[in-house]
Amino acid sequence: MKTTNKTPKVYLIGAGPGDPDLITVKAIRAITEADVILCDRLVSPEIVDNYVGKETEIVYVGKECSKKASTPQSSINELMVEYALQNKTVARLKGGDVSIFSNILDELQVLKENKIAYEIIPGVTAALGAAAYAGMPLTARGYATSVRFLTYYKSEILNEDYWKEIAETNDTLVFYMSVGNLTNLVDKFKEYGVSSEKKIAVIEQATTPFQKVYTSSFEDFAQKLGHKLFASPSLVVIGKIVNLHEEFSWLQNTDGEGLYFKSITNGSLLPKTQKLFEYAV
Repeated sequence: MKTTNKTPKVYLIGAGPGDPDLITVKAIRAITEADVILCDRLVSPEIVDNYVGKETEIVYVGKECSKKASTPQSSINELMVEYALQNKTVARLKGGDVSIFSNILDELQVLKENKIAYEIIPGVTAALGAAAYAGMPLTARGYATSVRFLTYYKSEILNEDYWKEIAETNDTLVFYMSVGNLTNLVDKFKEYGVSSEKKIAVIEQATTPFQKVYTSSFEDFAQKLGHKLFASPSLVVIGKIVNLHEEFSWLQNTDGEGLYFKSITNGSLLPKTQKLFEYAV
């Protein structure tokens, strides 16, 4: 029987972008110590299978906004506090990095308000995993001097002055949660005169056995990718570094179709996922 700490604690953990081998040693230690796991959808099922104890309670609190199947953030906050005040160690397990485009601030505030100890354990964010597995160094010398993480899931996020600035910048731009507005995003860049040296890449299900990378110039986007529906999660990369993909990609696009991160129903565990990686020579 697992014994709980005398002092309640919540670990806010980044599980990485998909490949279970990208999780950190510190994250594994916290997961194995936990009495309760509050688990997002975008967490590798292998992490759950391999590191969560048999006696550990798993509560799935994933978000699928496109399917209107999201767990409200207020409910997640309540669960963290409820379990912690039972003197249980709680692992709040999120895909990617815990601090990049997540609701961590809400969670930190409620833990602070309730005087509950916490620890933030970073993970490999999707931008770093996707770019590495696609052979696109985000700040490759001569291609980009910096990188920006952005999102464009609704039009009012970026104002017109900022559109002009990012269309002209030499920074690598990585857009999270933006494929639903991808056509509008491309049109905005074209409107503000994006350089022909820059390309756009869409990386589906990065670092998983179902990873696929699609690249295009801005001029050819409508014909090549404009009508395609991309699997979730997908990341958009814009910049000169996209030109490096063809030369330095080491993980081939899989021929198989499927979803690595499946919806979870009735609180059941996802089955262990076999590795299907194929490495380029």
